[in-house]
Amino acid sequence: MEEGFFVDDCVAFMSRMDEKSIDLTVTSPPYDNLRNYKGYSFDFENIAKHLYRVTKEGGVVVWVVGDKINGGRTLTSFRQGLFFQDMGFLMHDVMIYQKKNTPFMRSNAYTNCYEFMFVLSRGKPNTFNPLKVETVRHGMEMLTHNKGADGVNKKVLKELKKEKTRTNIWPYAVGYGGTTTDKIAFDHPAVFPEKLAEDHILSWTNPGDLVFDPMCGSGTTGKMALKHNRRFIGVDISKAYVAIAKERVFGGQIPMAGVV
Repeated sequence: MEEGFFVDDCVAFMSRMDEKSIDLTVTSPPYDNLRNYKGYSFDFENIAKHLYRVTKEGGVVVWVVGDKINGGRTLTSFRQGLFFQDMGFLMHDVMIYQKKNTPFMRSNAYTNCYEFMFVLSRGKPNTFNPLKVETVRHGMEMLTHNKGADGVNKKVLKELKKEKTRTNIWPYAVGYGGTTTDKIAFDHPAVFPEKLAEDHILSWTNPGDLVFDPMCGSGTTGKMALKHNRRFIGVDISKAYVAIAKERVFGGQIPMAGVV
């Protein structure tokens, strides 16, 4: 399969892809009809089935999704997660994409500021490169150890590391300057942050691995994959969105075989 951006229906495209060929998929579907994607439909079940077919053993799919709020939540995301499990995926993690500066307040509930990032794997993930953050304290300290049923704190001398693995709640600023500084990207109705795609690509792949986005929209996943020396295939049914992706990633040039 050639690499690059392609205009096509993603189900038809994936049906022609090699089985078990993709190391990582990072994508966000047009969930709950919250945006008008030029009238294109969304065939979730067939997309899920084909994603399982093209994902390598040990490969990962990051599915960024939320739920429509209309008096209450639809829980569409939960149904999708359960369907992925039925397909054979392991729900390796349920992560949170926290929007740091969301402006949309609700009159009778707290402001919604997150989407789910379902980390689905076909078996145990082949790769995990944990992203780290600095710890506030480090060095040798007396730390609680093996607290028993009697509730007595037993302490031993242990080392606090200078770094620790990040939690599975990832906050990102959204909008221009947060999501991206590529103004053309906002010609697409729903752009997720470049840093979100970048962090997952660094976490679940190594240089040379093949990254996929079956609904690539404005090309965020592809931009970050190529930035970090991963190979990439992106598909979108909209020729206009693929043109945006191509402009963001290649500046209008076409250095990759198969790019539309």
